[in-house]
Amino acid sequence: MDEPLTLLSIHAHPDDEASKGAPTVARYAAEGISSVLVTCTGGEEGDILNDELDHPHIRENLAEVRRQELDEAVRIIGYDRLHLLGYRDSGMPDSDANGRADNFANAPLDEVAGRLAAIIRAERPQVIITYSAEQKRYPHPDHLRVYDITDPAIERAADPNWQPDPAVLNIDEHFLAGHEEITHPWQVQKTYWSNGFTRGRILTMHAWFEEQGEESPFADWVEKIPDDADAGITTRINIADTVGVGRDALAAHRTQVSPGGWWFKVPLEVMATRHPWESFTLASSLVGKGDVDDEGFETDLFGGLR
Repeated sequence: MDEPLTLLSIHAHPDDEASKGAPTVARYAAEGISSVLVTCTGGEEGDILNDELDHPHIRENLAEVRRQELDEAVRIIGYDRLHLLGYRDSGMPDSDANGRADNFANAPLDEVAGRLAAIIRAERPQVIITYSAEQKRYPHPDHLRVYDITDPAIERAADPNWQPDPAVLNIDEHFLAGHEEITHPWQVQKTYWSNGFTRGRILTMHAWFEEQGEESPFADWVEKIPDDADAGITTRINIADTVGVGRDALAAHRTQVSPGGWWFKVPLEVMATRHPWESFTLASSLVGKGDVDDEGFETDLFGGLR
């Protein structure tokens, strides 16, 4: 392909980019593939889960603090660029935040999809990572909204008859000046759904805690996740060499995680040897699948493109 390979990830809140797909992005960044992050909200409704930082001045400036944390995580993962869609965290259903007109879930679909389409045209990714409609474990309105906007944005980006209206989309003039290509259509080739904490990954961590004779924080998860929860996985990316990146990026979100918490207890070498993959579902492709391993899983998000 004439265009350089580019991977674009779409996430709802600061810290989602660390808990979903960070080692995979780090692997491709190490290969020299351009990586771009779109974060849709400021995460204003996030809980402060680190007691050391639970102070009034942090709560009052949580959006600013979470932006600083996001910038550090972006640096750790190796993203080349970060785009903020600029919406407010929608909070959970029936919360006060969920009723606000300026939140992500309540923003007009055409506006939000248009903003994302302009970014897609500017960055020209062949591959996009987004969320699926299946969010039963954590049905946050913002996660569901990410799914809602992705396909319409991809369609607009590829449509030669669609042109972004800066006044309607509230696109920054400086962004427009540096990205004249947003007037030119761009066709995304492959779209993936990120699977995050798969059943296989959870079972691996659960087994380690039991081997140590400790109570597993994943015990309830194991009971609730159905045996066929991983049936939709089509693609596994080997992240044995970058598994620590995800943990370091998550630790950068200091308001959202306790540094001594159980997220960080399973040794990296255990994950790198027992479950050295991040898993995805190929949602759409114009180039088919790439090479597969002995178990039939595609092994490269850019399979069919290089």
